[in-house]
Amino acid sequence: QLQASGGGLVQAGGSLRLSCAASGRTFSRYAMGWFRQAPGKEREFVAAIKWSGGSTYYADSVKGRFTISRDNAKNTVYLQMNSLKPEDTAVYYCATDRAPYGTKWSEEVSYNYWGQGTQVTVSS
Repeated sequence: QLQASGGGLVQAGGSLRLSCAASGRTFSRYAMGWFRQAPGKEREFVAAIKWSGGSTYYADSVKGRFTISRDNAKNTVYLQMNSLKPEDTAVYYCATDRAPYGTKWSEEVSYNYWGQGTQVTVSS
């Protein structure tokens, strides 16, 4: 089970930190990802982090502004979002890799379980 939180309304240029608490799996064995979906648009793969936390992936649209991290002791993955833009407005979802120690963790197709989303709205 995945529970995302931390969304809200923020002005352009502001910051938010999303959290996703996981349960039901051995968290430290699975890569984690963040996705987002804006109204009328397809889901976008935003960021991912390897099970160890040693490697990360970012979409070009967020590179340099967003940081994904994880705390395996707390079964939680985070997404720190800085320099937010109106085009970052979306529902953000966290997801788990389909397999433990998966080798395709930086690819969108590797993720098969999403939690409920949290709304992020960036005003101009």
